[in-house]
Amino acid sequence: MVCNVLRYKCRTFFSVNLILFEPDEIAHPLPRSDPRAGHLLRVLRRHEGDTFDAGLINGPRGKGTLTAIGPDALTLAFAWDAAPPPLDPITLIIGLPRPQTARDILRDATSLGVAAMHFVTTDKGEPGYGRSTLWTGNEWRRHLISGAEQAFATRLPEVTHGLPLADTIATLPGGGTRIALDNYESPGPLSALAMEKSAVLALGPERGWSAKERELLRAHAFAFAHLGSRVLRTETAVVAAVALVKAGLGLM
Repeated sequence: MVCNVLRYKCRTFFSVNLILFEPDEIAHPLPRSDPRAGHLLRVLRRHEGDTFDAGLINGPRGKGTLTAIGPDALTLAFAWDAAPPPLDPITLIIGLPRPQTARDILRDATSLGVAAMHFVTTDKGEPGYGRSTLWTGNEWRRHLISGAEQAFATRLPEVTHGLPLADTIATLPGGGTRIALDNYESPGPLSALAMEKSAVLALGPERGWSAKERELLRAHAFAFAHLGSRVLRTETAVVAAVALVKAGLGLM
């Protein structure tokens, strides 16, 4: 495991299926200190002239070529294919969870291809979670990149954090299926709901939705549903729910 506070904080090399680059990076050598350089040389065992799978963040995939290995940096060249398809029309609204849970959600929901994630403040949520270094710097974006690399994808979802639930709901576009997961007041399972062409999926904080928030969600056309009788961790519920929504939308 290699740690780099600038971008790849405590990332394991073996999780990378596609090496992603920012648009402004591809015109410059890749420093040997960058974990991606270590992955190319020590894990993929690439030599001068060898190729590897590369991607441009929010752009095309393609092939990178290791053209030279210097003492301080690697020189790379790229050939890009067509632009990738858009992300799935799924928006997540999540009561701001503890930082480690948020890290898992950022990575895994990106791997699943959701278009947006909004981490909102709620009545029963812990305010201190929003002051984590995950959100005060750019660490949250590194987890999106990790999730995209794992999925052999380049597109990153839109992410917001720290806005109230009501403000986030007010920004949602019209149309589509709106679902709020709730263990207490849901009439039936998520799998039984009919899906339209897009979906918004809302999951409360660890202590659940307040009565006021339930009223707000119902007033904005959210149908309540559950994932069964078992109580799941938030990160587990996100993966299970997104999988069911993708199936309902005919995306898997």
